[in-house]
Amino acid sequence: MASEPVNVSEFEALAKKALPKMYFDFYAGGAEDEYTLKDNEEAYQRITIRPRVLVDVSRIDTSTSILGYPISSPIMVAPSALHQLANPEGELATARASAASNTIMILSFSSSYNVEEVAASCDAVRFFQLYVYRGRHIAANLVERAERSGYKAIVLTVDCPRLGRREADIRNRMIVPKLKNVEGFVSNDVDAGGGSNLEAYANSTFDPTLSWKDVAWLKSITSLPILLKGILTHEDALKAVEVGAAGVIVSNHGARQLDYSPATITVVEEVVRAVKGKIPVIVDGGVRRGTDVFKALALGAQAVLVGRPIIYGLAAKGEQGVKQVIQMLKDEFELTMALAGCTSLKDITRSHVRTDRDRFQSML
Repeated sequence: MASEPVNVSEFEALAKKALPKMYFDFYAGGAEDEYTLKDNEEAYQRITIRPRVLVDVSRIDTSTSILGYPISSPIMVAPSALHQLANPEGELATARASAASNTIMILSFSSSYNVEEVAASCDAVRFFQLYVYRGRHIAANLVERAERSGYKAIVLTVDCPRLGRREADIRNRMIVPKLKNVEGFVSNDVDAGGGSNLEAYANSTFDPTLSWKDVAWLKSITSLPILLKGILTHEDALKAVEVGAAGVIVSNHGARQLDYSPATITVVEEVVRAVKGKIPVIVDGGVRRGTDVFKALALGAQAVLVGRPIIYGLAAKGEQGVKQVIQMLKDEFELTMALAGCTSLKDITRSHVRTDRDRFQSML
């Protein structure tokens, strides 16, 4: 019998064994040279933790709340596409595991099961991630369905006017299964011209005209709070506050869009400073350890989203695997808090970490 994984990264090797190459590459791959893909993880490794000792850490509380919804720890499930390629139960398993872990799952627009099916799978607080297609009526329909199905927020992805160049998918001639959420609206039958059918499909459907004024349009059709996912700069964070976003997600789309965009953890502080506490800042990309969660919070994020490790857990061990991945990160995070001398999230401060920039400034 294979030994049990003892950390989140070990699930990746299990997923690689379990999945056909085309599907593993689809989940694991990034854009072009995959520089940002590597840097998303490595940037966390360049941040060190400054622990405080002789603190009574007999009781540790990892709980927090996002948009007023309580969660057991600041670890949420990122929106990622097509979970059924990883496991037949797909997003239904992920949703049940997220609910059992007492955290919030953001359902992907490109899910294998539709908005209603996932809502019916179990009782939990869930958000819905939205792409805006050229036909605005599709987004309007989905937002209305998400609201009716009890989703509590809309997460608008803002970094996708076109699809990034994902070379593994082009090489593998990745074929996209039918997207359940847009059944009856859009056909998958596009000519990939010998490349990735995903790329051809996305570029025929994504709306490249989407701009800041469209956030007002989205606000006009729903009463749900809107988070903007894909903010990487001070300038865009300020605009997000201006247009009335309920929160921002610092994200480079899992390094699948613009290669050489910054590793997300390196720009969290810039975004946090810009929003001045008016709205929550969440970060995704590269979180593989509880120490990463601690570092993100020390730099001002309210929570992290975890993407690929969730998929790897699902591919390796189904619903149980997703639960295990979330629990591992949570246990490591709790241990990090104890060893750093923090008993609750409010104890985690900027002085608990040291970044490259801090080191550079101390030399000046």
